Amino acid sequence: MKKVFPMVIRKTPAEIASMRKAGRVLAGLLKELAGLIRPGITTGEIDRFAEKYIRGCGAMPSFKGLYGFPASACISVNDEVVHGIPGSRRLREGDIVSVDVGAMVDGFHGDSAMTFPVGKVSDEAMRLLRVTEESLYKGIQQARAGKRVVDISRAIQEHVESHGFSVVRALAGHGIGRSVHEEPRIPNFVIRNEPGPELKPGATLAIEPMVNAGGFDVVTLDDNWTVVTRDGSLSAHFEHTVAVTSDGPEILTAL
Repeated sequence: MKKVFPMVIRKTPAEIASMRKAGRVLAGLLKELAGLIRPGITTGEIDRFAEKYIRGCGAMPSFKGLYGFPASACISVNDEVVHGIPGSRRLREGDIVSVDVGAMVDGFHGDSAMTFPVGKVSDEAMRLLRVTEESLYKGIQQARAGKRVVDISRAIQEHVESHGFSVVRALAGHGIGRSVHEEPRIPNFVIRNEPGPELKPGATLAIEPMVNAGGFDVVTLDDNWTVVTRDGSLSAHFEHTVAVTSDGPEILTAL
């Protein structure tokens, strides 16, 4: 029996143009955060800066209130993988901090994330950040018409595991557009016999490897949001929103 995959909503050029505007807001924000993040700043201060920046660009923060999330940015420190709630926690020298942000323009969303070193960090932490970011671009290179979701998954997993790290299994990338989360689901590892749908021009994807220095198992804390590594190892997260075009992948969250 032929497997039926969930419908992927393909966007028009005008709709992609709106997503490109949202993406550029996020690209500018993450560039600003690279200079803002330092020892002593609180995660709440980072969130307030992010919301002010997004609104100041004429966009709306995609995450605030989404499924009940209380902030505009997910801010996750050290062993926190994703969905950290900003607050009074002060960053310390040697921490790594992942900032995941979304913006909406003209009813369409962009989604992007980056993990930053806080001051001077260990060589192993910097290697984790480098490999995770590299794996993102390995995945993006597979976001081409005629490829399948599994091609993205395989490229990410192979690069990460070749460096001795692990990809989180419990979370995945996703389609994006009028909703922050659309089909298809984009795992960062290969699921046997699940190649996923064929990619076609107009598909818009949020590709986001989440990579642990230790094992891939994660748990959710009692706040029902913050996901952490089960073994307490460091975790990094990089993400871009990408459009599949007839000329190859276009990163919509790039400057």
